[in-house]
Amino acid sequence: MDTVASVDTRPLSARELRARARAGTFDRPTSGHAPGMHQGNLVILPSDMAAAFLQFCVANPKPCPLLHVGAPGDPTCPDLGQDIDLRTDLPGYRVWRHGRLVDRVTDIRTLWTDDLVAFVLGCSFSFEEAVAEAGIEVRHRVVGRNVSMYRTGISTAARGPFSGPLVVSMRPFAPADAIRAIVISARFPKAHGAPVHMGNPAAIGIVNLDIPDYGDPPTLHAGDIPVFWACGVTPQAALEAAAPPLAITHDPGHMLVTDRPSTPDADL
Repeated sequence: MDTVASVDTRPLSARELRARARAGTFDRPTSGHAPGMHQGNLVILPSDMAAAFLQFCVANPKPCPLLHVGAPGDPTCPDLGQDIDLRTDLPGYRVWRHGRLVDRVTDIRTLWTDDLVAFVLGCSFSFEEAVAEAGIEVRHRVVGRNVSMYRTGISTAARGPFSGPLVVSMRPFAPADAIRAIVISARFPKAHGAPVHMGNPAAIGIVNLDIPDYGDPPTLHAGDIPVFWACGVTPQAALEAAAPPLAITHDPGHMLVTDRPSTPDADL
């Protein structure tokens, strides 16, 4: 990695971030970058499983808000950005074989085939800028960590071979800020919208906030209320049940940054 990319913490534009990811000089979480633009979760599957996964997304719109469904073999998504190549433009990918995570890579060109179908799902990073602009601290951004994500005891609606627990992202807030963050996020339905829970994590099956299933441990302050949003990592939990011969996803927190504006009420 070049020295400038490793120390430059300023927000990058969507195109600049994608170019650096493509060049292999940006491999960090994307929260805080490309303000005002949609960020997306990625799921890539063989074409014979695409219809069932589409049904899974439609049945579970909170964790799986659809932004793009590709044609078999097409790694572009001109509806989200004219120069996007899904094989290279994310800072990190996960490779799955028969429902098991087998590798983490920064380029999937050698894995791509004409049979693969790409899905891009909305991401909660897309409403964080509006929360921050309201003067509310988005803690994981301030401390330079990835957001904390947890598997819950809430089941998704199964479709075909796809089933599993709801995954949530958590952001801690002072009580007054928690209410304001909920109101703001509700205006971004394609970025998971309003949270699914706030307060006691045990009520949704989370045993220990200090040990997330994905991302980094949270930084909690006295009096904080944990607020939980449905998360686009949910399909990665469902891949364990579906067990496709090959699947590719984003590495949690390492999103596709698009050129599609994420504005309040734009997708209602």
